[in-house]
Amino acid sequence: MNLHAHPELLELLAASHALGTLRGGARRRFESLAREQAPVRAAALVWQSRLASMAELQSSVTPDPAVWTRIRNMIAAEQEQDAIARQRTTATPLPAAGASPAPGPGGWLRSLALWRGAAAAGALATVIATVVGFQLVEQLRNAPAVQYVAVLSDDQAAASMLVTFDPKKRQLSLQRVGGYREGEDKSLQLWALPPGGAPRSLGVLGRDAALRLPAQEGDVRAVPALAVSLEPLGGVPSERGPTGPVLFKGALIEKTL
Repeated sequence: MNLHAHPELLELLAASHALGTLRGGARRRFESLAREQAPVRAAALVWQSRLASMAELQSSVTPDPAVWTRIRNMIAAEQEQDAIARQRTTATPLPAAGASPAPGPGGWLRSLALWRGAAAAGALATVIATVVGFQLVEQLRNAPAVQYVAVLSDDQAAASMLVTFDPKKRQLSLQRVGGYREGEDKSLQLWALPPGGAPRSLGVLGRDAALRLPAQEGDVRAVPALAVSLEPLGGVPSERGPTGPVLFKGALIEKTL
């Protein structure tokens, strides 16, 4: 199936795969298509990167001190009721054979404390889910408007770098997805490969796993492919073109969503 011809379905499948809700045979078929089709692989990597960055930006939530106070109070009350119940058990004669023991106050109180604790935990979980959900919506609303995507692969067709372009922010985002690391005296340089023209430098890459480069839409529009070459430390001037080996390359795809 050519998922690239069905962009809405591709986005839904890629999002479900990244979230882990795509399971069984459907997940295996999607992963098989991702290995065979670059657009499917790009969509999967985009959603994985998007969710990973959201998790990194998610701030930790510290419970209110009152929550711990209520928990300690409930534990102390339950322990006190247990002690009272034990005292009454030792002081009260055993019931006759076949008679059903009447529930003592301690038992009812323990049940009440249990249900109150469950209700408090449920309320706390609801509050946390609401806060996290609100933050998730805000992050999705502010997510990059990715319009161009490229998966750059080595000569073994192994994905090594994911490149996306956000025209609103005029920014190229790059994420290393392979294990390649250049030497201390070398730099990786990103090149646009325009049709019928000389390669044009889009910037020298740092050593971080994820980085951003400023770019205009004209720098990437109508560019069919990108490449990354290994250059001397600091890169080379654009007019010289790549002087070292081209390590990764791939088609630049314009998204329809």
